[in-house]
Amino acid sequence: MKTRSTLLAIIMSVGMIACDEEVLSPINPNQLGTETFYRTGPQLVAAINSVYATLQGNNLYNREYFFLHDLLSDDVETGGAQLEAPRAQVLNYVFDASNPQVEANWRGWYRLIHRANLVLENADNATENITEDLRKRIVGEAYFLRGLAFYELSTLWGGVPLMTTSAASPEGFARATQEQSYAQSLSDLNEAISRLPLRSAYSGSDVGRASKGTAQAVAAKLLMFQGNFTGAKAFLTEIINSNQYELTDRYLDNFEEESENNSESIWEIQFSEAFGNAGGWNADGTGIAEVTFRGQEYGPNAWRNLIPNTGLVASYERPANGAPKEDPRVSYNFYRLGDTFNAGASVLTQSTVQGDFNKASWRKYQTIYKRANENTQSGINFRVIRYADVLLMMAEVENEISGPAAALPYLNMTRKRADVQMAEYPTAQYPTGTKEQTRLAIQHERRVEMPGEQVRNRDIRRWRRMGTLQGEPITGYQAKYDLLPIPTVELDNNSALTNADQNPSY
Repeated sequence: MKTRSTLLAIIMSVGMIACDEEVLSPINPNQLGTETFYRTGPQLVAAINSVYATLQGNNLYNREYFFLHDLLSDDVETGGAQLEAPRAQVLNYVFDASNPQVEANWRGWYRLIHRANLVLENADNATENITEDLRKRIVGEAYFLRGLAFYELSTLWGGVPLMTTSAASPEGFARATQEQSYAQSLSDLNEAISRLPLRSAYSGSDVGRASKGTAQAVAAKLLMFQGNFTGAKAFLTEIINSNQYELTDRYLDNFEEESENNSESIWEIQFSEAFGNAGGWNADGTGIAEVTFRGQEYGPNAWRNLIPNTGLVASYERPANGAPKEDPRVSYNFYRLGDTFNAGASVLTQSTVQGDFNKASWRKYQTIYKRANENTQSGINFRVIRYADVLLMMAEVENEISGPAAALPYLNMTRKRADVQMAEYPTAQYPTGTKEQTRLAIQHERRVEMPGEQVRNRDIRRWRRMGTLQGEPITGYQAKYDLLPIPTVELDNNSALTNADQNPSY
């Protein structure tokens, strides 16, 4: 799928030609709409590609998705520039229902849901140039993408409108409970699992599509958020036993362009500079600008709007705190003064780093490992789910179900990566004699293995709910922020919602 997405201009109204007040033709055959599209296999492929394309939009992975999750976590702090007001409000936990950052993500997920619904409603209409295996896969992809959207919405906003049909009229959708929203996500993901192939079935331009393992991983994440470790373990076991994935020897292979869609990748959002241009500023999932702003926003010699949180950098093991050596993932995740970039031809100095040069900058997802400057057209794929995440989730469920002995083999796998080679748990700093001690080791390992990957925010939320979070890491956190506010624009425009549907204290 590392190609330009083919998008659809699906027009809900049809042309009408009147003569002497008599309608001669109810459908204009030259106008694409649900009555004239979805008739062939290639059209159905184009339709599912348009669902994937929403993920590349400005309000999701092009820009606002990584901002929202990172700002809500303790992975970041302000960097070289004054942070825009809506982002600063989220970082400081003083946002409300009018916050554009929150609204952008909500809008992006519902745009995706609408397009997925169109595929599901019309998949059976394709009768030309299509096999049943292709139709089955496309329907599975649509269920997965809709299930992913409801996972994102239900875990952050709680109960949400369950839009399971396409928007064909101004009539809105009522708000469901959080449990109903969880259930809808899991139902969609199970439908996807029953239809999607293993990752190894994809080749060529289809590499990057959702596979059975992708849907199983999101289902496991959803169940872990609910505290259902037994249910999550079933999905994680299937992923591990599928023999489709393994850790890469080189950690940075997971964040550089030349090693995309590798053995550790369970699913990635596909980007490419081949289709990047100035339209990236307005990327909305139209297939015109398939690039991400991540490098420009976070880069040490770019805008540096967000940098690694000082506490995050300090959390890595070093000789001073009992480790035999510094965790090499410090240098893999962060740039510091004196580090080389631009394929070794340039050095980060005080004059090249925006803002406080004494603090670290992000290296993960930066393109300057191979060139002199970032720009607004990074083509590095976003690794949404890695096998490392699956292994650490398995460690967590084994610890909760069976105890430390069952958890340690999975917990130590990321430590034994060829270019990491950290001492295995238990360590002096992280003993694992009890379930409680092992929880702390797992929480530490998840933080140092996956910073800046939009994982930490949801980890904090679920551990807080389960009462296993070691201290409150978020400055300014209040109970109301356990759920994000339903955007004001949604309450104003959705006729099925009233202000009484807003989450508490907003």
